[in-house]
Amino acid sequence: MSQSARLSDYRAALTTPGMRGPVAASLLARLPIAMVGLSLLLYVQRETGSFAAAGVVSAASLIGVSVGSIIQGRLMDRLGPTRPLLGAVTLFAVFVALAVVCVEAGASMAVLVPVAFLVGLNEPMVGSASRALWARMLPPGSTRLAGFAYEAISMEVFFILGPGLSGLLVAAPWAGTGVVIAAGSMVVGALWFALNPTVRAVQPEQTHRDLLGALASPGMRTVALAALGFGVTIGFIEVAVPAAAERAGHVGLGGLLLSVWSVSSVLFGVLYAMKPFPKAMHLRLPVLLAGFAALSLLLAIPTTLIGLGAALLVVGTLITPQSTTHSAAIEQVAPAGTATEAFGWVVTAVTVGLALGQSVSGQLVEAHGTPTAFVAAAGAGLVIAALVYLFRGTVAAGAPRSPRQAEVELVSR
Repeated sequence: MSQSARLSDYRAALTTPGMRGPVAASLLARLPIAMVGLSLLLYVQRETGSFAAAGVVSAASLIGVSVGSIIQGRLMDRLGPTRPLLGAVTLFAVFVALAVVCVEAGASMAVLVPVAFLVGLNEPMVGSASRALWARMLPPGSTRLAGFAYEAISMEVFFILGPGLSGLLVAAPWAGTGVVIAAGSMVVGALWFALNPTVRAVQPEQTHRDLLGALASPGMRTVALAALGFGVTIGFIEVAVPAAAERAGHVGLGGLLLSVWSVSSVLFGVLYAMKPFPKAMHLRLPVLLAGFAALSLLLAIPTTLIGLGAALLVVGTLITPQSTTHSAAIEQVAPAGTATEAFGWVVTAVTVGLALGQSVSGQLVEAHGTPTAFVAAAGAGLVIAALVYLFRGTVAAGAPRSPRQAEVELVSR
């Protein structure tokens, strides 16, 4: 499989017959991916006046997303994407409506937390289905890699736009406006995607029936570990950067500073896909994570917000390359018929990593200041990168073969 993608490959991927509808639908469905949880957090905070309560509700939603991405991924591998997505969209709309009713009624945390969990659990995983669709519609090679890179780059763009849109909408006369618009966009986009003829034509593969599903592959567990390290490192930084802005007396610049590294991430992501390094996937995973972690040390040096912004531009260059690599590595390590679930495990690993990094970073910022949190981000990332390197052989070995696959290979020799 080619390990690089030219600009012409992006054009070829996006103009593949049958893919224009799913691409447009997935854009609408994935645009609010960074908005739903944040809009819910801001909505709860504005209605209750408590950031603590809002944070717990948002965390419950994230946990729901982590669990739901795996469940939905496994169902889509076994049933095809349409039916699981339609079921998820229906439940998602119901629980978002219930969440709004509960917030407006001043419900207790004992009610809001489980409802928020159910919102996240049923958030339609169009991203996982879309990523799996590229593997079905395109042959192995540079064009398929461009499709995976497009998914990672577009997601990064949504993470730039989402928080800004949520911040604008929370200032609307009704604080729940952002939640409703984000959920509405996700519902319409997911329905459009699920009912598209190309998506409906997808037939489930002969799935891997191991109880562990995609994680039955040792290589898949290593990819998930790399994704966890990626999330942990980002989690540390996402707390420390706004804290640095607040301590400098410019609270509103925290989100803007985080958007800075997303910009360099998108730009470098396109260039990296043209000539990724290292070429070997089992080396690329630990090297990219280690490089990202090492660059994070730069964030501990600046004493001004301008300097911090410049450092974030440098650190951000290795965000999208990692996302693209995680997606491409699934091709090599996931058991047959588990591609959608495998991507769900990547999403879960990143989400869990974010939660771990954010929780520890908050404690370090309070006790020792933001430079310590940045150093801890680098340390945590480097430790996990070392573990990924130790397990690199599992990625090189690829996915485990079923008895039938082994028989076919033996006959073909």
